[in-house]
Amino acid sequence: MRLVLTGATGFVGEHLLAHLSSMGYECRVLIRSDKLRQSVQNLPGVDYYKVDLRNAADLTTALQGADGVINLIGILNERGWGGKGFHAAHVLPVQLLITACEALGIRRFIQVSALNAGRGNSHYLRSKGEAEALLRAAQEIDETILQPAVIFGAGDSFFNRFAALLRFVPLLPLACPDARMQPVWVGDVVAAIALCLDHRSTIGKTLELAGPEVFTLFQLVNKTARYKGWNRRVIGLPNSLSRLQGMLMDFVPGKPFSSDNYRSLQLDSISRHNALLDLGIHPSRMDAIVPSYLALKAGAAVPLESKQ
Repeated sequence: MRLVLTGATGFVGEHLLAHLSSMGYECRVLIRSDKLRQSVQNLPGVDYYKVDLRNAADLTTALQGADGVINLIGILNERGWGGKGFHAAHVLPVQLLITACEALGIRRFIQVSALNAGRGNSHYLRSKGEAEALLRAAQEIDETILQPAVIFGAGDSFFNRFAALLRFVPLLPLACPDARMQPVWVGDVVAAIALCLDHRSTIGKTLELAGPEVFTLFQLVNKTARYKGWNRRVIGLPNSLSRLQGMLMDFVPGKPFSSDNYRSLQLDSISRHNALLDLGIHPSRMDAIVPSYLALKAGAAVPLESKQ
């Protein structure tokens, strides 16, 4: 199978490409700039194609000869506010990809979305839901939509981000401490994507992917400190101060937290039906995996095989 992948130069994409390459898939990764090509690993059967995802003609050319598309594009925060950045990242590329696929007769499309997509008041979740709706409405597309919970693994932006924060502060004020999450290992998500490529029974389905355990955000941040062997105090903020922290962080470069993140965290990120079990995947526990990569120097990667 010849696959075209978008958004595959990030955390999940790095693991997915290594997995697909080992299985013999031919993968064309669409990238925005040559700088990204220099930062990614060279893998058998994987090549990189520079394209402007906002240009329909360029995108159609890039998809020539493909048998399927995997879309991994996702941002946690936008520049500015109001939702335009989320729409440009999550909705517009899917719209253009559908048009290109229909023009070329490419039917298979796997969309990596997010748990709670289309629910709540955050621009992040709403835009994810809009992209899903476009795919479900496309009559000539055989879509499978995956909705993972918070994804952890070597190179993640969850445990690694909190570890970076905790490294320099003895006390951390934490917004939305009671928000509940069901973190899922990137290796399980990658395995699920590969299985969906082979199983036509997943066409037209929306599959929730989650880990075996539910934690509050407060518990997860305390676990991060414990994994690192640090004595840190985490103070959970009440709702009013959590909202205020999000509003203030809207103006901090890089937005380590935002008012949109606050709105997303008003919904528990918990699976109603964990499709990993249906796919024959036994979800991996955090305690068996996270300490191994948090103990490494920044930037070091743990091969998926070593964490089975």
